[in-house]
Amino acid sequence: MKPASIKKILILVTILAVPGFLYYLLQDQGKNRYKPLPFFGPKVYGHSFHEVRGKTIADTIYHEAKGLDFINQAGKSVSWNNYKDKIVIFNVFYTQPVSEAVRLSNKAMQAFDAMYSENRMIHFVSMSIDPVYDQPEVLTKYADSLSAKPGKWDLLTGDSTKLFSFINEQLFMDAHQAFGRGRKHFLLSDYFVLVDPQHRIRGYYRSNRQEDLSRLDDEIKVLIAEVLRNTEDGR
Repeated sequence: MKPASIKKILILVTILAVPGFLYYLLQDQGKNRYKPLPFFGPKVYGHSFHEVRGKTIADTIYHEAKGLDFINQAGKSVSWNNYKDKIVIFNVFYTQPVSEAVRLSNKAMQAFDAMYSENRMIHFVSMSIDPVYDQPEVLTKYADSLSAKPGKWDLLTGDSTKLFSFINEQLFMDAHQAFGRGRKHFLLSDYFVLVDPQHRIRGYYRSNRQEDLSRLDDEIKVLIAEVLRNTEDGR
């Protein structure tokens, strides 16, 4: 066979093979074209298993945040039942005195609230670490100043022991009250926490760093895709 004929055959084979290869990439690899988000907190390897592409993998039990049972700015009880099948972004705050860290966190949360205002899957929760002062009537006015609507962006207050337990032991954020020079001081983490519909922590983001906020926006979208994909797969 002449070299020219061989060359033509190779070109033809390549042309025919490329569409099939691209189809494989889109169908098989396209399902996992993003890096899965990590899970934060303690985990336990279970005794059950599942199959992934023919491989048997042990199920892992990840930390799930428990004990969400508080009151929002409208005076309504709020629990995980209010966020069934939802993605929730948490942060912590207090209303008085005015804090630059809280102001920046609120500003960033406002931006995300506006960005995802029409997305029913995304909800925002700000938890007060001064529940003695931040009663629902105080939070009502404060929420109005932020345009925070109950049900979409809930500002929560309640029993102080339960609040600090949830923030410190379930979300693994630092939040404390301290007393000195005759007044109360607050120590808090300026992080946002991304939590999936199974109440598992999927990310931490500094609220005063644009790089972290951009990453949060990206990873919210990744988590949305994961939730939708798992819903389609029946998981």
